[in-house]
Amino acid sequence: MIGVLVLIGALLSLISAIGVIRLPDVYTRLHASTKAATLGVMCILLALFLFFGLVDGYVSARILLAILFVFATAPVGGHLISRAAHNTGVSLWESSTQDDLRKKKTKKDLS
Repeated sequence: MIGVLVLIGALLSLISAIGVIRLPDVYTRLHASTKAATLGVMCILLALFLFFGLVDGYVSARILLAILFVFATAPVGGHLISRAAHNTGVSLWESSTQDDLRKKKTKKDLS
């Protein structure tokens, strides 16, 4: 169980790194980095918690707090970075067909 969690976490982190390198624009790169890396880090931290809890009998609240911290801050950070990129005028990938945030801004400006 612990080995499987570490393996899943490592694979998700690897997929995230490949996505950051290969994807075309800042928005898709942020999507790859926040989703896969968050789940990868959480799987590895959960494996760490289980390892120390089951093997050594040591239960650490710090690891649980780290899991909660990563779970709470990584998506928010990714959202804020993508919002800042959009507000500063970073263009979408040319194959992107929809820009909901621009539609929302134009509706807000018209009212």
